[in-house]
Amino acid sequence: MTRMICLVRLLVGLGGVLLWLASGLASAASVDNLRLWAAPDHARLVFDLSSPARANVFSLDNPRRLVIDLDDSQLNASVDRLDLEGSAISTLRTGVRDGDGLRVVLELEREVEPRHFSLAPNDQYGHRLVVDLEYPGESAVEDPIDPIEAMIREQEIAADRARSEAVAQGRNPADISAAEVLGSDKPHPKRDIIIAIDAGHGGEDPGAIGPGGTREKDVVLEMAKRLARLVNAAEGFRAVMIRDGDYYIGLRQRTRIAREQKADFFVSIHADAFNSPRPNGSSVYALSQRGATSETAQWLAASENEADLIGGVDGSLSLDDKDEVLRGVLLDLTMTATLNDSLTIGGQVLDQLGRVNRLHKSRVEQAGFMVLKSPDIPSLLVETGFISNPEEERRLRDGAYQQKVVQALFGGIRGHFQRNPPPASLLAWQRDGNRSPEGNEYRIQPGDTLSEIAARHGVPVAQLKQANELNGDVIRVGQVLRIPRS
Repeated sequence: MTRMICLVRLLVGLGGVLLWLASGLASAASVDNLRLWAAPDHARLVFDLSSPARANVFSLDNPRRLVIDLDDSQLNASVDRLDLEGSAISTLRTGVRDGDGLRVVLELEREVEPRHFSLAPNDQYGHRLVVDLEYPGESAVEDPIDPIEAMIREQEIAADRARSEAVAQGRNPADISAAEVLGSDKPHPKRDIIIAIDAGHGGEDPGAIGPGGTREKDVVLEMAKRLARLVNAAEGFRAVMIRDGDYYIGLRQRTRIAREQKADFFVSIHADAFNSPRPNGSSVYALSQRGATSETAQWLAASENEADLIGGVDGSLSLDDKDEVLRGVLLDLTMTATLNDSLTIGGQVLDQLGRVNRLHKSRVEQAGFMVLKSPDIPSLLVETGFISNPEEERRLRDGAYQQKVVQALFGGIRGHFQRNPPPASLLAWQRDGNRSPEGNEYRIQPGDTLSEIAARHGVPVAQLKQANELNGDVIRVGQVLRIPRS
């Protein structure tokens, strides 16, 4: 009997040991892959994990290193193929720590401020550990705005107040000159109009993927670069690229970058997918503070707003600063004028896009896109086409078609700012300088059209033609037009 009891106790003990070993093996995390993304102001190292793992990240000096310790984890991937080019990392080494842990050592070429967080699984990825190496003092864009330009842009806030006063006095706000806003005793700044260009998705987040394997993030980055070249080639304009490489930027950070760069306009470029291959055509979206204007708009907004879950953003940081949240609420109260400008520019962009591609909707749609929530910058999200449609996927890959799309985009944006230039801009200086003292003559500039000149001066096209004895719409640069009094 005693022997039987001892045997039972032994079996129970062995069972407990086996259960403990099994539970230990089950909880051990496997690092199945490592990915690295290099951006101008940071590098991001991503660990794909089979299960959550507790991480300890700390820095060492002489030489400069960053150590990443993962408890109860093992490496199941090759790190030899990791491309370190463009990052602060010169060498990456791995080893076993304390028998059952993983140690990853990054040898660094520059000072970094490390930050790490874990992400739960989603439709695209499993468990992830994200380690960001932020570069102190670096800008998120490679060519940040000049401080003097930033100061000039800040001065133009006064223009908004002046326009509001003009409306209250029954004057046309378009007639306010830079001298009234900036002071006649100062030289005209003749600053560039800054267009912030946002290529959607990037890095961890490929965006939509077409039936032929085309990734949205690649297509829209190429279009963004083409658009930036057009903007920079146009006198009086300058482009700021929100991202110019294959890395992810959080949705809130995209609008923050545009504001830091004092952008006059923000455009986010996409080539999304729907849950059917049938939808096609281009669309233009502005922000809606209420409901979406269509089911498609609502679906796309919900899809785009989930990008942070895929791209990798530490959600625990978003509401830490209560003052920042309060400022956001207060700024939302100023959005009416910005929204009106967004819808006006959107209409012109949509008109230009309709000459290149079929329009999915014939009006500017609205939905609650997170990336458009910048209260003081007119903003649009442009769906250049549905990458889920095989025919449109083929066109979106074509360089010639991409060029036509971005020319249409810039045509709409440029047309708006030629008619409504910011007071301190070169375009405003050219407009004001080309008015005679009596205000009844205008010298034609590159890019002008008869209809735009008529709209700018508030006269019908037919009346403008009659006053200048024009039989058609052909005009030439340098030609002086007489502007009839309306």
